[in-house]
Amino acid sequence: MKETWLRSTIALLLGLAIFATWSHTPVYAADKKTVTIGLEDWSSEIASSNLVKAVLWNKLKVKCRLRQMGVSEQYESVSNGSIDAMVGAWLPGQTKYLENHKDQLEDLGPNLEGAKIGLVVPVVSSTWLMSQDGNTEGYMKIDSIEEIKDHYDDFNGKIIGIETDSGMMTIMRDKLIPAYGLEEFELIPGTEVSMTAELANAIKKRKWIVVLGWTPHWSFGRWALKFLDDPKKVWGGGESIHTLARKGLKDEMPEVYKFLDNFKWSPDNMEQLLLWNQMGGNPYENANRWIKANPEIVESWFK
Repeated sequence: MKETWLRSTIALLLGLAIFATWSHTPVYAADKKTVTIGLEDWSSEIASSNLVKAVLWNKLKVKCRLRQMGVSEQYESVSNGSIDAMVGAWLPGQTKYLENHKDQLEDLGPNLEGAKIGLVVPVVSSTWLMSQDGNTEGYMKIDSIEEIKDHYDDFNGKIIGIETDSGMMTIMRDKLIPAYGLEEFELIPGTEVSMTAELANAIKKRKWIVVLGWTPHWSFGRWALKFLDDPKKVWGGGESIHTLARKGLKDEMPEVYKFLDNFKWSPDNMEQLLLWNQMGGNPYENANRWIKANPEIVESWFK
């Protein structure tokens, strides 16, 4: 009896020791069956990340887990291996985050070129085009960022922004506001959802509003909007959206890495999916719909 008890005790202790060792061993986000993608809660990143998830399953039978997190956390998570990749790195707008982690991750280059960020104002809405008085003239007589400070009262002293840690907001605070003498204005932080809600309300009431916006984005299909000219070139020459992957992914999951490295689409391609998502339905189901509608593009990612 004592011998049986002793053997059981030893087995239990060995099991606990093995578990303790395993539980304290670093584990990468990816195993042979699952890939983890980080994303910000932006319509463009929801579209692209769900598309990647759908393609991974349809073409490689690899499961994909999406983890929502802020911009800075995404870069940190790719660099330390707690997620495998992100497909929403806006550059050069997020350069400071990339510079902080460039030696601990791989930049696979742009998956979308021709993106744009800047300050956006309404021009004329489709509702006005159908109004009884036939008024199709935009109510905001402004074309340049330089003109914003002359309309402090019209804008109620506010510029509507998005998440505080986004690269776009950093550029606003550190470069654009001082460059154009807009220190008296309050830069309102928020989210994409709150920004577009403010925009919708202002357009409905014909109130002056200026928001931090970007394309591709569904709002440009819903309303007539325009970017204000940036004569001081604070925003630079446009944005590209990059794919970033953790170190080691290429060796551990070569097929997944190859797909992520080849994943490229255009603003028009994305806007099609953005529109479907805005109209309703599940983003993953809409991504599968996009795959069926664009087989040639999908196949090009596996050549």
